[in-house]
Amino acid sequence: MKVTPTPFRGLLVIKPRVFTDDRGYFFEVWNKTQFEQAGVPSVFAQDNESGSVRNVLRGLHFQVPPFAQAKLVRVTQGAIIDVVVDLRRHEPTFGQHFKMRLDTENRLMLFIPEGFAHGFLTLEDNTIFAYKCTQTYHRESDRAIRWNDPALGIDWETDSPILSEKDKNAPFFRDFDSPF
Repeated sequence: MKVTPTPFRGLLVIKPRVFTDDRGYFFEVWNKTQFEQAGVPSVFAQDNESGSVRNVLRGLHFQVPPFAQAKLVRVTQGAIIDVVVDLRRHEPTFGQHFKMRLDTENRLMLFIPEGFAHGFLTLEDNTIFAYKCTQTYHRESDRAIRWNDPALGIDWETDSPILSEKDKNAPFFRDFDSPF
């Protein structure tokens, strides 16, 4: 596996080692020892999966302490634009975003530490998104920031995504008092 740091402390792009032959492919999605050596926590509390049609935007979501979550995310079918926003007020990257494509061709994974809002836009029908979380879902700690907040400057490459009511009405970044 190849781990590539990003300009955001703790945010890692992970490229698994994929073995292919005439039967198909094989790769390790999770290897406790290798991931710990790369700085990824080995204690995950919940695995999630979502299936979506093309042009669904989910996010920007996070949980506040003490139920903040780190996540290891990947696409098992289809393609997405994945976006994270740094909510850690003492980091030089506070309020900045990181964006990348995850799909079944590149098989890239993204490790997102606590203190980031996360969202994604599906680029294909029948996209399946899987993620491991270090904390279980906690409704009272669940938060969101407006996906199209001009202050964040995120180019989602769409003007009219399919959104939940929660995401349509999420607060703006300027109204967020970061506990991170």
